[in-house]
Amino acid sequence: MFGFNFDKRILYGLLAVMALYMIMSAGQDGILGFLLALPAVLIAISFHEFAHAYTAYKLGDDTPKIQGRITLNPFRHLDIMGFLMLMFAHFGWGKPVQINPNRFDRKISLTAAEAIVAIAGPIMNFILAIIFAIIYALLRNSISLDFLSPVMQSAILAIVYYIVALNVGLGVFNLIPLPPLDGSKVLYHFLSYDGRSWFEKNQTIFYIVFLVVWITGIAGGIISPIVGGILRMLGVY
Repeated sequence: MFGFNFDKRILYGLLAVMALYMIMSAGQDGILGFLLALPAVLIAISFHEFAHAYTAYKLGDDTPKIQGRITLNPFRHLDIMGFLMLMFAHFGWGKPVQINPNRFDRKISLTAAEAIVAIAGPIMNFILAIIFAIIYALLRNSISLDFLSPVMQSAILAIVYYIVALNVGLGVFNLIPLPPLDGSKVLYHFLSYDGRSWFEKNQTIFYIVFLVVWITGIAGGIISPIVGGILRMLGVY
């Protein structure tokens, strides 16, 4: 995810309270789920942000390379609040990749380049979801895990399932056309000149809308059926 300039202290404060509440109420089953979901979160975030960084670099902007973001090392991409939200709410984000649109090679318009960089992250998540859905199907139907204990078999299947589910969730979540999410950059490219001016002037309002739909659960209510439908299509739901 990469977004508009905005003082995110209020957003992070609210999300910190939410994350703390979820951690305290998780219980033993929640802790087990935390451990099983950890590999999925690290993979989803790392590949998502790597896709942003690599795409920007291929379009001519070396800012991500200079900042060491063209890597799959998860510790280069983790945002603590986004990480906690992914762990407990299954919708979150990584550390935004910084880009300098003025460094793009100008073979396409700046807004088109920014939109391509933006959508690269969700596309990467969907690609990962498809790959691990195939692995999940093979583990369930073709590859024998009888040499492992039933507990280990269940754990491996759960980890692979979480990888699929979290990548789908992260991809869908980031396509919401509200800043600071990736979908806002895609939407911005398709707006008229006047529409873009209006969008830029009202960024703060859109951030407030984002907070409202997030905190009230509206976002989850919209996203969950979509994620569930995709998981059913992939055969892992």
